[in-house]
Amino acid sequence: STYRTTRGELLEEVDRSLEQAAAALAGRARSVIERQTGPPGAGRREPLQASSDLEALIVLGNGVSVPLSGDARVGVLPVTERALGSAGPVEILDTVDVAGVPYRVLAARGPRPAVVQVARDLSEVERVLGALRTRTLVIGALVASVAAAVGSLLARQFTRPIERLAAAAEEVRSTGRLDLSVPESGGSETSRLGASFNEMLAALAASRAAQQQLVQDAGHELRTPLTSIRTNVYALRQLDALAPVDRDQVLADLESETEELSSIVDEIVEVATETRAPEPEVTLDLGALVERVAERVAARSGRPVSFTADESVVVGRRRELERVVTNLIGNSVKFDLSGTPIDVSVRAGVVVVADHGPGFDPSDLPRVFDRFFRADSARASSGSGLGLAIVRQIVEEHGGSVAAANSAEGGAMVRVELPLATHPWPSAPI
Repeated sequence: STYRTTRGELLEEVDRSLEQAAAALAGRARSVIERQTGPPGAGRREPLQASSDLEALIVLGNGVSVPLSGDARVGVLPVTERALGSAGPVEILDTVDVAGVPYRVLAARGPRPAVVQVARDLSEVERVLGALRTRTLVIGALVASVAAAVGSLLARQFTRPIERLAAAAEEVRSTGRLDLSVPESGGSETSRLGASFNEMLAALAASRAAQQQLVQDAGHELRTPLTSIRTNVYALRQLDALAPVDRDQVLADLESETEELSSIVDEIVEVATETRAPEPEVTLDLGALVERVAERVAARSGRPVSFTADESVVVGRRRELERVVTNLIGNSVKFDLSGTPIDVSVRAGVVVVADHGPGFDPSDLPRVFDRFFRADSARASSGSGLGLAIVRQIVEEHGGSVAAANSAEGGAMVRVELPLATHPWPSAPI
C-alpha cells in the first residue's frame, strides 16, 4: 500500500512537470513552424530553453520532427502519432520503453498541424521506487517475524494452563488420583477453567468417598442378618436333634432375617442410586393420605394411632409420600414400647409424628437423618438405619424440609413440612 501510494505520487509529480513543459513549448510551436524549411522527416534543432532532463520535440503535420531540448534520444513515439491523427485538442500520457530506458511521455496537440511531445526519463524514479520496495519488503518481513514470535509467545502463554489441565486429566485417567489440583492463575477464562476443574475433582473425590462409605456402611448393616442366617443354617444341619418347637423357631428366624435382609438390600439400592419407579405428580389431600397410612400401620402393628388433620392440599407423588409417613410411624412403633397411642397430626402442610418413648439422644439429633445412622440404643433392634434418610430424601425432592426433636412431654417428634399447592394439578384418589 505504501509502495503503490508513493509510486502514484511520484508519477503525478512527473506528469505535472510534463504538462507544464508542454504548455510552455506549445506557445513557441508557431514560430518553429514558420522557421522550419527542411525536407519531410529531417527536422532542424531549435535551441529553445527547456529542462535539461526532458526530451522535447515538435512533430509537424507533414511528419517533420523538430527536437527542442535534450539529447534527441527519443524520436517520434506511437502515442504522438495517435495525438497527431486526432481531430481535436488532445493530451495523451503514457509510459514507454526506449532502448531499455523507461520514459514518461506526454503528447499534446499544439497549433495545427503540430503536436508537442515531452518525455522524461523515469530511471531515477524507478531507482527510488526499487529502494522503497526493498525496504518495504525487509520491514514487512521483520514485522511478520516479530508478529509471529509474539503470537507464538502469547499462544504458548495462553495454552500453558490448558496443557496443565490436560496433563492433570491424563494423570487422573491413568492413576485414578483425585487429590490433584491445577493452578488457577492466568487470564480470567483460564482461571475460571482451572477453578472449575478443581471443583470437579473435589466433587468426584467427595462422590468416591461417599461411595466407599456407602459400601462400608452397607457391609456393616448386612453383617448382622447374615450372621443370624448363618447361625440358623448351622442349627438346621442338626435338624434331627432339634425338637419340633425349636425347629419351628429356627425356620421363623430364617424367614424373618431373610425378609430383613431383603428390605435392607432394597433400601441400600434405593439410597445408593437415588432412583425410584417413575410416578406422576398429582394434587393430594395430605390429611386423607396420612390418615390412610396411619390406619394401615395401626392395623398391621396392633398399635393405636391418634390422628388429627386439617384440609391441607399438596402436590406430590402419592406412593413416595405414603412411604414417608409409613417410615415415620413405623419408627415410633419400633422404639416406643410404652403401648400408648402414636400421635399424628397434619396442619397447613406440616406432618408431625410424636411418640412417648425414650426420644432422641440430644447428641444424635444432628445425625438422625444421615444414611445408615443408628443410635446406640437402636443397634440391638432390626433395621438398616436408612428409614429417616429416605424420608429426608423424598421430602426434599418435593421441595419440603424435615426436622427432629424431643417433645416437652417426652418422646421423639419428627416434623415434615411440604409446600401447599398453589395452582390446580391433576388430582388422584387417596
